[in-house]
Amino acid sequence: MFVSLRRRSVFVLLALTTLTLLGSAWSTAEETWEQKKASRFKPLNDHQKQSIAAAIPDKLAAQPASQRRILAFYRCEGFIHTSIPHANESVRAMAEKTKAFAVDFADTYDVFTPENLEQYDAILLNNTTHMRFDQPEQQAAFMDFVAGGKGLIGFHAASDNFNRYPDSLAMIGGTFSGHPWGAGGKWAFKLDDPQHVLNNAFGGNGFWHSDEIYQYKPDSYVGTGVLRILVSLDMSKEAVSSRIDDGPREVPVSWVRTAGDGRVFYTNLGHREDTFANPMIVKHMLDGIQYALGDLDADATPTDQAGALTPALAPAEKS
Repeated sequence: MFVSLRRRSVFVLLALTTLTLLGSAWSTAEETWEQKKASRFKPLNDHQKQSIAAAIPDKLAAQPASQRRILAFYRCEGFIHTSIPHANESVRAMAEKTKAFAVDFADTYDVFTPENLEQYDAILLNNTTHMRFDQPEQQAAFMDFVAGGKGLIGFHAASDNFNRYPDSLAMIGGTFSGHPWGAGGKWAFKLDDPQHVLNNAFGGNGFWHSDEIYQYKPDSYVGTGVLRILVSLDMSKEAVSSRIDDGPREVPVSWVRTAGDGRVFYTNLGHREDTFANPMIVKHMLDGIQYALGDLDADATPTDQAGALTPALAPAEKS
């Protein structure tokens, strides 16, 4: 009798454990995007909003040639960055303060139709991860929008985004392959083209900045034969080069390119929330946005074809 009861108790315990694990897995599988973003996104307080607003430049690099409108998309199927609301607030504040553009925010894929996209001059992918278009026509609308002469802007995780869509991945320029340079460190950055108009924010100097920086998969990074590299990690600094085992190599951070008749600006900056309160970085982003909109004339000749460029390295000491 005692053995039978013990076996029954073990059976009940195993059954309860299995049900608990299944329930947990079911709960995770059923978690919606709305539930995910509710747990990850925190409302910005007044101080954060004020810091973001204060980082917006007082003057534009170029006046809009016409009224501009941006679709800022921030849906994530993979990792969800807590900096997304900060980036959205920064873009909203740019629109309000500078009048360079108007902006609409969206996180559902039904916005990707030719009819809806017709009203926009650029799409901004704000830390989107593993995007998954519901219909093939939605990806086609996205691709045709850019190649047809409009703009594409990507912040940080926009390069951790299109693994199932090689054409869209190539349009961004590369895909995430780890981040040896974590968000808790302070890293050195060089200007690959110090005189480039989209690097005016940095005053001709390399710099140090705390953010998480990606490296890219070799088989997906389209390279300097397509991209005009603006900013990259400064591998002459041991704090940067010591993070990898395969020796110093180029790790681009910001770039521009043309795609058909369209314009693409991407920066890997933007993992940390406080990046969007840094006036230097925010100006770099705003100038890149104006390039993508077609208002700021900027050289997108691929780096390999641009002739000799002398980079501006970061200062020797962290500042």
